[in-house]
Amino acid sequence: MKVRTRTCSPKRCAYFLVCVLTMLWIMNCLKTQTQTQTQYHEPKDTMATVMVPKVYTYSHNNHQNFCVYRPLSPKDALEEKLLLESISWPATPVWPEPLSLERTTDPAHSTFTILPRNGGGQWQEGDRLEALIKLRDFRGLPKTSGGDVLLARMHDPVLSAGVAGQVVDHGDGSYSAFFSLLWKGRAQVEVTLVHPSEAVTVLRRLTKEQPDRISFQSLFSSGGHSETTTCNVCLRPTQQPICNYVDPRTGEPWVCLKPKTLGCHTRINHSKGAFVQDLKPKEELLFQSGVNMKVSIPPSGPDTITVLRRKKGAAEVKSGNLESPVGYYYQGVWRALDGTTIQQFHTSSAVCQCLKGKMIHLYGDSTIRQWYEYLVATVPDLKDFNLHSRTQVGPFMALDYTNNIMVTYRCHGPPIRFVDIPVSELRYIANELDGLVGGANTVVVIGIWSHFSTFPHQVYIRRLLSIRGAVERLLDRAPDTLVVIRTANLKELTLYETLTNSDWYSMQRDKLLRAMFRGLNVRLVDAWEMGLAHELPHSLHPQPAIIKNMTDVLLSYICTPSTKR
Repeated sequence: MKVRTRTCSPKRCAYFLVCVLTMLWIMNCLKTQTQTQTQYHEPKDTMATVMVPKVYTYSHNNHQNFCVYRPLSPKDALEEKLLLESISWPATPVWPEPLSLERTTDPAHSTFTILPRNGGGQWQEGDRLEALIKLRDFRGLPKTSGGDVLLARMHDPVLSAGVAGQVVDHGDGSYSAFFSLLWKGRAQVEVTLVHPSEAVTVLRRLTKEQPDRISFQSLFSSGGHSETTTCNVCLRPTQQPICNYVDPRTGEPWVCLKPKTLGCHTRINHSKGAFVQDLKPKEELLFQSGVNMKVSIPPSGPDTITVLRRKKGAAEVKSGNLESPVGYYYQGVWRALDGTTIQQFHTSSAVCQCLKGKMIHLYGDSTIRQWYEYLVATVPDLKDFNLHSRTQVGPFMALDYTNNIMVTYRCHGPPIRFVDIPVSELRYIANELDGLVGGANTVVVIGIWSHFSTFPHQVYIRRLLSIRGAVERLLDRAPDTLVVIRTANLKELTLYETLTNSDWYSMQRDKLLRAMFRGLNVRLVDAWEMGLAHELPHSLHPQPAIIKNMTDVLLSYICTPSTKR
């Protein structure tokens, strides 16, 4: 039997080929459109663009797969690389599961020893003292690697004196704490283990795998219908459409899941959501108050020395190229070591005289809001103008008509862990600075760090880059403007606070903040050293005695003629 083969006529073959090519073109367009829509972009005409997310492979070990980063110029990308290298932390041990405490750092078995004065003789003002710290585990065996988080200070409770020490990691389980001897009399050394190196391993992993462990949400409402959806700068992959709220001026990203029945433009507010604690078995044992978190390390010998007044002509003892402290407390008063004269503003009239004719703009988190509250409470003539704002959120304004003083506070833009912030009040600091005229009667104070602790460093670096750019533009057009940066500070730690705002997280962001503004014509209020050197307990919102010293530094920058900027 013959098999008949059916051939395609030229006309039919051409038609079939056109159909195939058309289908391939349509599929390619759809693929390209999907890829384009999931890339970071800056909407030009709208504040909210719906993005249909691309379906891609997700690895929970890499936050870069679902965190949105603002693109950087080659210059900024190089700076970011150098900044990340500057805060690199020593490698920390990875332990098999379940974790066993016995091989981790135990402050009770660890010790510190005050080393003899270099060159011998008695301690004198201006000397540098070194204390050698040796860490051991719960078995009493020496640690052989670094990466532990330690704090050191020297103080005298009788004189209400204190200064922060500088800790150097030798990488072998031993550390050195260096102190400047700045007052005559008694000086006691204190060393604290904040976290064992094994805890740092966990904190690192959380940032890498769970940068979204604190969630955020927004309420959408229109026509009597409301929906609440999840928002973040690190939003995990989903098949749901996404509302992109990238800031058109700074390029700062922020995204929310699109409501099922409402448009992106119906967004009403921003709020902190839930916290998800996802530790591996027994990891919580690494974060125990009184056991291995914020616990003092005992001395192996005397922990106190006597400091004599420096003899005339005697040379100061130095310890390498270590940085000196920025200041110290004496009789409860902060004394700067950079030549700044710190005045004491004990009365409301003294504060009013200092601020007369000034506009003080405070931008940042609740640690900056605390300064606003302190000034309003301290100066009776500075009246809070009721803007009907929420107590935690702001914005706030206080006026003294007689002395022509205005003080304002505004919180920074997302990510921020406040509740029920109206979308209209979500402002980025850089944009606010660009709206200022500036001048000799304008003071700008910026404090932004705490709410970025759960995110990769890249998120914080980009925010600081945009703020620094705005500061530079402000100082270019109004060089007489005073810009003051408040640094991060230490806090009391619980398990929750540690997993979201550990001092280790704050320490790294503090270093980034200082490096970002180094070399600019700005002043620094060193909240880190002012909290560490003081005898009061660490707190996210420092107690009034510390706040008064901080605001005295701020007011001295404003009102001391001899202060150099």
